Amino acid sequence: MPRISDAQFAVLEEGLGKGPAVRDFGDQWWTLGRVQAVIARRFRVSVSVATVWRLLKRHGWSWQAPARRALERDEHVVELWKKEVWPRLKAPRWRSAPGSSSRTRPDLR
Repeated sequence: MPRISDAQFAVLEEGLGKGPAVRDFGDQWWTLGRVQAVIARRFRVSVSVATVWRLLKRHGWSWQAPARRALERDEHVVELWKKEVWPRLKAPRWRSAPGSSSRTRPDLR
C-alpha cells in the first residue's frame, strides 16, 4: 500500500488550506476524489479514495457539511419537482400486465 509520510502530509495540508479553487476545481469543496487527484499529481502516488479518507481522518480532518441551505435555493421549484418529476422517476419500470417470464419467448396468447 502506498504511504504518505508525515512530511508529505504537511505539504498536502498546506495545499489543501489554500482551497480547491487554487487547483482549478471551480468551487470551495474538497472531495475525497479531489484530494486523491492532488496526491497523485503532487507526490506521484496512486491511492484509493478509502486510503485518502483514512489518511485525512488519521490527521484530524473530518467530514463537513454546510450549516445552512444555499441562498440561491428556490423552495417553490423544489416542491414542484418533488410533486411532478419525482413520482415519474420512481415509478416502477416493469409493466403491470402479466407476461412471459422467458427472455427468448414472448407471451403467446
